[in-house]
Parts: sequence; C-alpha cells; structure tokens
Amino acid sequence: MSKKPNYDPEEIRYPDQTIEVSPLVPEMEKSYIEYAMSVIVGRALPDVRDGLKPVHRRILYAMYEDNLTYDKAFRKCATAVGDVLGRYHPHGDQSVYDAMVRLAQDFSMRYMLVDGHGNFGSVDGDPPAAYRYTEARLSKISEEMLRDIDKETVDWDPNFDETRKEPRVLPSRFPNLLVNGSSGIAVGMATNIPPHNLREVIGACIQVLDDPESTLPDLMEHIKGPDFPTQGIIMGRSGIRSAYATGRGKVVIRARTEFEEFGKDRIRIIVTELPYQVNKRMLIKSMAEQVEDKRLEGISDIRDETDRNGMRIVIELKRDANPQVVLNRLFAQTQLQSSFAINMLALVQNQSQPRILSLRHIIDEYLKFQEEIIVRRTKFDLKKAQERAHLLEGLLIAQDHIDEVIKIIRSSYDNAKENLMERFGLSDVQAQAICDMRLISLQGLNREKLENEYKELQERIAYFNELLASEPMLRQVLKEELQAIADKYGDERRTEIQDVEDEIDIEDLIEEEECVFTLTAGGYIKRVPASTYRTQKRGGKGITAMATKEEDYVETVFTSSTHDYLLFFTNKGKVHRKKGYQIPESGRTAKGTAIVNVLPLEAEEKVTAMIHLREFPEDRYLVMVTRKGTVKRIQLSSIFTARKAGIRCITLDPDDELIAVRETDGEQAILIATHNGMTICFKEDDVRCMGRDACGVMGIRLRQGDYVVGAARAKYGHYVLMVTENGYGKRTEMDEYIRGDGPQKRGGYGLKGYQITEKTGPLVGVKVVNDDDDVLVINDAGVIIRMVCADINCYSRGAQGVKLMNLDEGAKVISIARTDHEEEAEEAPAEDGAETSEEKGE
Repeated sequence: MSKKPNYDPEEIRYPDQTIEVSPLVPEMEKSYIEYAMSVIVGRALPDVRDGLKPVHRRILYAMYEDNLTYDKAFRKCATAVGDVLGRYHPHGDQSVYDAMVRLAQDFSMRYMLVDGHGNFGSVDGDPPAAYRYTEARLSKISEEMLRDIDKETVDWDPNFDETRKEPRVLPSRFPNLLVNGSSGIAVGMATNIPPHNLREVIGACIQVLDDPESTLPDLMEHIKGPDFPTQGIIMGRSGIRSAYATGRGKVVIRARTEFEEFGKDRIRIIVTELPYQVNKRMLIKSMAEQVEDKRLEGISDIRDETDRNGMRIVIELKRDANPQVVLNRLFAQTQLQSSFAINMLALVQNQSQPRILSLRHIIDEYLKFQEEIIVRRTKFDLKKAQERAHLLEGLLIAQDHIDEVIKIIRSSYDNAKENLMERFGLSDVQAQAICDMRLISLQGLNREKLENEYKELQERIAYFNELLASEPMLRQVLKEELQAIADKYGDERRTEIQDVEDEIDIEDLIEEEECVFTLTAGGYIKRVPASTYRTQKRGGKGITAMATKEEDYVETVFTSSTHDYLLFFTNKGKVHRKKGYQIPESGRTAKGTAIVNVLPLEAEEKVTAMIHLREFPEDRYLVMVTRKGTVKRIQLSSIFTARKAGIRCITLDPDDELIAVRETDGEQAILIATHNGMTICFKEDDVRCMGRDACGVMGIRLRQGDYVVGAARAKYGHYVLMVTENGYGKRTEMDEYIRGDGPQKRGGYGLKGYQITEKTGPLVGVKVVNDDDDVLVINDAGVIIRMVCADINCYSRGAQGVKLMNLDEGAKVISIARTDHEEEAEEAPAEDGAETSEEKGE
C-alpha cells in the first residue's frame, strides 16, 4: 500500500524554478569537452614552468606547510597524505600516496623530491608498504622548488572549499620539467618527457642567457641527451636530436652488459644496468619463458644476484654458444633493449594550453618564468626594505629628541601617538612603533646601530631599484643563481650515449618531395604531396583539398619541399622558422593541425605570409609588402635564428598587416597588385636595405577603399597571371609592365592591370609564371583546381580575362599558388567511393 504524500500534489513548491531543455548530443559534447579539459589541466599534464602535475605540487606544498623539510625529523606518510587530501586534493588517498612514492623512488626520479624512510618499492615491481608504515620528508633539492614562495613570487588560487590558498605553480629554481621528466595520459593526448642531468640542463639555460640566438647544436653541446636514474646506454643520437628539434622522437636504450669467464671455457653475460622503467623481475621471467619455449637458445641458467652493492643479473651460456649472437637475440627479443618514445607535451601560457615543445621552447618558457620570479621577489624585498627604512627614520627622529619623546609619552593621556605625529611630523606607522617600545628601550636606543642599519637598507633599496630597471643585470642574477644550484646539486651523467655506425639523421629518413601546404583562416595547417592534385583542363571544378569546419575556409596555399625552411610571417610583424617536414602531413580532405600547435603564436596573432627557402646566404634579401602598400627590404641572413618565440622583421602600423614576402638577389623588379586591379612595378633597389625593426617606405599609393592583394618578382620573358574573386583570370606579357625605359618608380598610383567588372569581381592574387608552370586556384569552399599556365589565354593589361574555375553559388576564389608542372597521368580510380569527373558529367 503506497504512502499518501504529506503535501498537495497540485501545489507549486518552487515557483521560481525553471526547466531548461537541452538536446542530448550538444549537452554530451559540452560536458565531455569540459571533462577532457579538466583532466588535461587539473590532473594529467605537467606545467612547463615547474614540471609538476597538480597532485605533486600539492604534496610538496603541504609538506612544506607542515615544515617537513630535509633538516627535520621524518613523519608518517599517512600524515602527509591526509593533509594533502584535506587541504587541496579531494581524490583517492591511494593515488596521492602512489604519487608521493614515485617522488621518493631513486629508480623513478633522477633527483628525488621526497626523502623516503621505509619500503618504497623496488625496481622488481614490489609495491611500497602501506602509508601507515612508511615515513617521509622533503629532500634537500626540494628546497629549491619552494624557495621564495613566501615572497609573492607566484599566483595563488583558492582550494576546493575556499578555506585556503594554494600556489598555481611552484617557484622551481631549477628546470624540473627537463631534470626529472614527466609522464601522463590525458584525454586525447599524452606526455612522456625523459629525465636529464641537472648540470647539463642548467648549462644549456646559461647558454641561452649568454646568447639568445643559440641554436639547437649549441644547446646539445651542453645537453647530450636524456640521463636516466637506472643508467643504461642510449644507442645513437638521431632520436635525441629529433625530440629536441620537434618535441617528438624515440631513443633506444640498452642494458649495460659484459662477458665474464667462469668454469672451464664457459662464458656468462652479466647485466649491471637496465633500461629506464624496465621491471627486473618481469624481465627475468620473460627470458626464462623464452628459453623454456626454445625461442632463446644457448642459455643454460639465469640468476638474479642483485644485492646492496648493485644490480647483477647472471645469464650463463652453454659451452658451444656464441656469446655475441645470444646477446644480440636478447636485445632483440627482451627488454634488455627498449625504446623510450619522447613526447614533450606540457601546459604553457599559465596552464591554458597543452603544447608540444621543442627543447629550446621549454628552456625559453622556463627562463621567462624565472625572470618573472626574480622581478616579483625583488619587488617584495624592495617593499619590505622601504617599510623598514621608513620605520628607522622615525626611530632616528626619536633618538634625536629622546627626552622630548619620553616627556610627550608620559604627559599624554591616550593620544601619545597623535601628539608625536603632530610634533615631529611622523607617520602613523612610525609613531605607533615608538609608542609600542618601552620607555627604557627608547632611552637606550643605539644611534650608531640604527644608522648602520638604515645605511645598509638604503644600499639595498638602490640595488633593488637598479635590478628592476636593468634587464642584463636581472639575467646575470638568474645566471648566478642557476650556476649555484648546479654547483651544489649537480652530479655526473649516469646514462652513456653510444654512437651508432652509419646512423641516419631524422632529415635523411624523410623523403624529399614537393608538397602543398595549406592554411585556413581558422588557423589549421597541413601538408599534402603535390602529386595528390592531378592536372585538369581549364574550366574544371577541381577536387576537394580540405574538409573545413563550419565558417572556416582555406586562406593560403603554397608549394615547397619537405627539406626546405618555411618562414612564417605574422600580422604582428614577426617571423617564425620551421622545416617543411615539421608540418604534420594530413590526408587530402583532412582539416589539418591547429597552427598554435606548430608555432608559438601569441593571442590575436595569425600567419599572413609564408615563403620557403633552402639556405640563408648573405647576398640574398627579403622584400616585404603590406596591405597598405608599404614596402621594406632586409638582408635574408638577418632573420636566421633558432629562437622559437619568433623575431620581429617589420614594424607595422596598428591597422596594417604583412601580406606578401619575396626572396630576391638585390637586382629584381617588384610587381604589386591591388584589390581594384591597379599594379605598379619598380626596381627593388629603389628601397634601401633596412634593419629588422624598421617600418619600410611607400611602395604604391592607394585610392580610397583599395588595398594590396599580392606581390611578385617581375621577370623578363615571363607572364603576369591574375585571378579574380569570381574565377576569372588571364596572363599578360611582362613587357607591358617593364617597358623599354624600365620599370616605374615606387610611390605612384601605378597602372591598370586588370579590367575589374561586376562579372569578374575584384582581384584576389597575382603570380609571375611561365609556360612550364602549373597554377593552383583555391576557393573558400576548400576546393583546389590545378591547371597548366600555358592553357590560360594571354590578354593585355586592360582585358577582363577568361573563366578559369566554375564556382558553386556563393563560393569565391581566395588564393592562387604556382607550382612546378606535372605531366598529366591517366585518370586514377576515384578515392573512397568519390565520383570521377566523367561520372559527374563534367
């Protein structure tokens, strides 16, 4: 029998309550994205500044709060785990304890951050004892992780119940991300950063401080490669170089072995060091099983003789076995040789973005953070020194008038402070300090002692102000502090790196081929082999080049070799450098990779121009053209730098942007075309060579509403190819722009280069081509058509041209690119069930 409710069902109990209807799919997508970002930012990935995940950061700070420093007695791990759970990390106690255990394992951490006492597990995979049995405290080097945290050097956030504040990041006075490494699996991404030698990493940091233009080879003079706590041998350097250059790579690690004679003409293999993260017990079990299954031959016995003196695995061989052959099979079939896949993913920009970072980028981010730490610490010390100096000024005044001060205090009823302030012009703080002192203390003030302290404070204040005003001085302080840490905690490298005969460098592993590089307005970049786009006849519809998301469209397309340097010029006047193979390859219809995962772009910064080249010779130049018609010429070698944050190459007006960059030899003519079809052609030496920070000079004068859409190098005997928004285009002989008396002078309105009508639409691009070239025409729907330039009709400057590309309703041509000619091949079968041109009747 159901129980009768004790309220009226018709009664509206919550009149202000509303019901929001939400479709299931969008709600699930939104919730999953929020969950994914929570895991990425709040659990699985380390911060590039201190190299810690939130749980490790909270463990160290909670132990610091409890004064569990290296010079104090050990405390039960249960205490630390409970404090972490109760104050900052409301998750499972076992996960917190496991994280603490790893910080105390000498086979997991290159430099342990927690000093453990008791059973904290072993390289055999033995679990640690329960936290009620083990004890811990912070290790000595952890002092450097937390140094100056009380001097307002880092930002703070409320904890889960807003009863406390926790540090957003630790000061980390040494580069912990590289030194101790990190591993973690988030949602859709993972990080795996190997540990390194402290002395080597700090040496690389000092190298960058001394020379901001340091290249990767300069850094690798200091950082030879990963340095694992379990020692071992890294085979080859190409994987290391690849990881340091791109953030991704793979290193092969071997156990350290030696042959030892025993008995009569018998040999045994002795293993004294294992690859990182290899479980010794499971390794021996695997070897024994393979011997039993006859997959490993020539082995008679396997024993583990490891003791407190070190690791020792004994593999006894049969009398007739070849030791080197057996060892090679062990390397091939067991974890005596393993690979470590490096994926240097970390949170940057104040924990807001997970990014794959190169070695230089990690060092740059760390040094920028440390400079901020020193500035904030200095401001804190300056404030304290000024407050103390202000107090001493009051005490010195009291000393000068000690009898009168005593008289005023004794004669005052309850307004002694006000009377002192009025009589001597003291501040509230100074007067209160005098009132808080006992009369006998006032009478016995030591003026010499006060003056010495005041003089010392004035010197410190002057030093702090000088330090805050001087960037070189600040970097010198950082350099000295890093060197002191290296001298105090540094040790010798443990992991040996062996050169491998005929080792292949990463660039040699990548076949050189011509690729099409595509960038969308939404910031997605990809590379696709140029052969993907087969040659078609003029007037075709093309093939889909990229599946863009809604409201996105392809903005830039160009062709380059995988071994060329790509220079990315941004709307803020900066240039970034990458190799062609460093741009992720994608399928023809894939949208590509977000450019922010490839280049360290700032907020509101986007790539607006790109060029490719093989070298940076002294006698080559770059001519840059902006949307407002400004032209600038600089020496190509002036931008050859390995700085990952990019360098400034032009200073732009707030409403201007860079739209074209061309490489020249100093004797070229430059052709500029505008949206309304105007063109100008002038010699590049009309523009003097300038420094990187210069603004440039006027190249073409623009009428109201007009702007530059492209620029190219004018070449005798070539053609000027122009394409309009509605798919029309034409070729024009270069002689019509370079007449008998030579090019024009820069700074004029130029000549009409295209007859713009409502049918053609405005101009979108200009290229200088010859009959041996192909051209790619791309529209905002992501469709590309490739055609032979010789098939495009040749007309005079004032003509309207012919139809080059049939466009769907609402579509517009937005870009063109020149590429080398490709011989037309037989029609290939349609991909993934797509219709061919013939099947569509086109």
